[in-house]
Amino acid sequence: MANLKAIRDRIQSVKNTKKITEAMRLVAAAKVRRAQEQVTATRPFADRLAQVLYGLQTRLRFEDANLPLLRKREVKTGRLQQ
Repeated sequence: MANLKAIRDRIQSVKNTKKITEAMRLVAAAKVRRAQEQVTATRPFADRLAQVLYGLQTRLRFEDANLPLLRKREVKTGRLQQ
């Protein structure tokens, strides 16, 4: 009978682990959703800032200047390189 009790305890332990894992998954999904919303919310600001910088470049005629903020760069996606 001790063997049957050990099996029941193990089944209960696996069920508890499953509940904890599901709760952690839900928390992680909520954090990812919140981070995505924050990124989406900053896009209009970034777009408007780029418009202002390019407008300044045009008005002040800095076409020949080598200003880092006004350079167009390749968009890199994926993991950060270390």
